[in-house]
Amino acid sequence: MAKEKFKFNPESLKYDRIEFNSSDKLLRVLAYFGGSLILAFLYILVFSQFFGTPKERKLKRENHQLVSQFEIMTMKLDQVQAVLTDLEERDDNLYRTIFEAEPISNSVRVQGVGGVDRYAKLDGFDYSDLVIETAKELDALTRRVYIQSKSYDDLIEMAKNKDVMLASIPAIMPISNKDLKRTASGWGWRIHPIYKTRKFHYGMDFTAPTGTEIYATGDGKIIQVKKSRRGYGNKLVVDHGFGYRTLYGHLSRFNVKRGQKVKRGDVIGYVGNTGLSTAPHLHYEVQQNGKKVNPLNFYNNDLTAEEYQRMIEISANSGQSFD
Repeated sequence: MAKEKFKFNPESLKYDRIEFNSSDKLLRVLAYFGGSLILAFLYILVFSQFFGTPKERKLKRENHQLVSQFEIMTMKLDQVQAVLTDLEERDDNLYRTIFEAEPISNSVRVQGVGGVDRYAKLDGFDYSDLVIETAKELDALTRRVYIQSKSYDDLIEMAKNKDVMLASIPAIMPISNKDLKRTASGWGWRIHPIYKTRKFHYGMDFTAPTGTEIYATGDGKIIQVKKSRRGYGNKLVVDHGFGYRTLYGHLSRFNVKRGQKVKRGDVIGYVGNTGLSTAPHLHYEVQQNGKKVNPLNFYNNDLTAEEYQRMIEISANSGQSFD
């Protein structure tokens, strides 16, 4: 920049020297400085918009790598979920079936984790949707793995108690019936012997003389000893554990007390004709997990395949129950 400035004067037809005071010089310096800043800002803006700074380019590469890693993680999560689904199906349909345990409901396995604000801290970023979705899948997978782990712990305990369970499940007929001639009315719709109406018979009737011995069909504990002139009359209920209970009705007398533990084959009472009954017989029921089931399916320790088929035919032929 020249040290001196001149300006043409048309009146004198000469060049007059321009005098600058301190404020003018300061304003010129500020103007030059401001213009330089504006040009520098525009330069940086245009450069960063089209080319990016080295740091920005590095961050973009890192972001791209992170997105790729999340996509790979999602694929691996899907593979783990497929394996876990197979384990869950084996657990419900194979292992728990062997031990006669109820399968774990799907609602328990896929139950949600945490509250609505659990993923709030992950929101507000460029890839928040991807991160939140991956976090949700990981949490759900973690819960399913935990539930499956607890299920295997239960199965281990069931395996340890398998001998106890096999001894407890009802597996013999409640009275001596080697020739099957004492098999009377079976499970299903029957004509009520007194009311003469069609009624579902939730058990099996065995005809036998009064005083015939009645056996506990599995190990268990006597939870009910009740005398009555109505319904099942004098009845016993045995809790075998593992979800099984058996009921013995119309007894003439008892041979056990409430709270007493019994073994399979123990004499627990004697056949009678008490309650709503038309002849001396035993009414026998099996309950599994609170539901009455056909006792015919629980004589595997007593019957051969041929005897089982014959008992089905005998019990099905009866059109009328004894109670």
